[in-house]
Amino acid sequence: MVLFLLKESYKSVGRAKSSFILTLISLTLAVLLIEASIVALQLSGLFQKNLKSNININVFIKDPFDVNDIPKYETDLKSSKYVSSVNFVSKDEAAKSFVEETGEDFRDILDYNPLPASFVVKLNTDVVMKDSLDTAVNSLSKFNWVDEVIFKNSFVYQILSYLDTGKKYLFIITGVLILIAVYLVYSTIRLITTARMRELETMKLVGAKLSTIKLPIIFNGLIAGFIASLISIILYYIVFNQVRQYYTLEKFVLDNLHFYLITLLLIGPVLSSLVTVYSLRKLTLKI
Repeated sequence: MVLFLLKESYKSVGRAKSSFILTLISLTLAVLLIEASIVALQLSGLFQKNLKSNININVFIKDPFDVNDIPKYETDLKSSKYVSSVNFVSKDEAAKSFVEETGEDFRDILDYNPLPASFVVKLNTDVVMKDSLDTAVNSLSKFNWVDEVIFKNSFVYQILSYLDTGKKYLFIITGVLILIAVYLVYSTIRLITTARMRELETMKLVGAKLSTIKLPIIFNGLIAGFIASLISIILYYIVFNQVRQYYTLEKFVLDNLHFYLITLLLIGPVLSSLVTVYSLRKLTLKI
């Protein structure tokens, strides 16, 4: 049976080389469009995660305080489910940072340091959403040694808001691209089937079974899909070699390499098989 399908597929390609090439081009474009959509969605998610991981909250300590209590305060913060990491900033370190950032040394005027000691807290990325952040701030403010909790990265939330909106549009664009890719392949296969209709009608007249008529066409589409996937993998490696100079992109691609190779290898054959079967659904033994 497999040998018969291979022979018929070879004959089909020989009789309609231009149609096979057209199918191959359509499938390759479809695979690349779908894969590009998947990569774009994943990159958007990665960018969001990186932004969220860099959001800091400043937890200021009430004055006066005992330096020996600092480890206890740090333990209190780390016990919170909202906290990822904690870094203590002493009054002297705060003064030094102030001078570096402003270029003005208040110590020339004041004989004491008015800046409070604080903790710089990084939050868990899974709670860094607007409502969750408010909850986290309120939770950290409840410790009796806390004077004030300040969030300085409000601009990050604007970016995250834009990314969330952009991601919704990206899902829509991805859906549209997939539909375009499927329609492209469907139209090509329908065109080829229509062109071979006389040959198919002849097969019906000589008493060929419906499976004998359909299977070579489906198998031919499967082969075209597999070749399209191989071409897409080659193009994928060409593009990958172009972005290797960017460390973040290279790491992102390497971390997902197996996933991309598997999806590239599967999209072509699966897409071509499903679309071919669907396009042949109205083909019957009626003459």
